[in-house]
Amino acid sequence: MISDDIFFTKTMAKVYADQGNLGKAAEIYKYLLKNEPARQDLIDAFAEIEEKRFENNSKELIELFSTWIDLLLMLERLRKLRKVQKTI
Repeated sequence: MISDDIFFTKTMAKVYADQGNLGKAAEIYKYLLKNEPARQDLIDAFAEIEEKRFENNSKELIELFSTWIDLLLMLERLRKLRKVQKTI
């Protein structure tokens, strides 16, 4: 059986990152850094991936909060409409 760590190379991490699979790229960089913790190129690449992941997560959170606020406003309008409907 072939182990996944055979494919855990800097090149594969870059391929995953270029494809937008930042989680898999980070996993590979962590593995590589565990074996060679002093390699500055790996440290820099991992830091860059983590920064991109943070930015992506921040954007997703902003979108989620925006949607949540919109839904709360719609719920409030719906409640007001129901109150008006009961008085008619």
